[in-house]
Parts: sequence; C-alpha cells; structure tokens
Amino acid sequence: MTLEQLQKQILELSISDRWVLVQTLLESLQRETSSELKKGNLSPLRGIAKGTEMSS
Repeated sequence: MTLEQLQKQILELSISDRWVLVQTLLESLQRETSSELKKGNLSPLRGIAKGTEMSS
C-alpha cells in the first residue's frame, strides 16, 4: 500500500476513528523519540522541523 492509498483510506474514516489514529500515531512517535533521546542518537531527528509538502 502506498502512502497516497493510505491517506485516501484514512480520510474515509469517521472523525472519531481519525482522532484515535492521531492519538495512536502521536504515542508511537513519542515512544520512538524518547528511546532515541535516551540512546543519545539524535541523527534520525535531524531536519525533523523542516516543512514538508503534502500532495492532495
């Protein structure tokens, strides 16, 4: 499944299901970021604040 296909399917979900998905993604990112910070390896986070262009 491509990212574009996934995005289309996500937008077909109900609002409440999308909020659950957002919460799940945020928790996952927080866990992974926290473990990377504990390891002292910040290289995966390099450039994370740069804006990304999303196609619609």
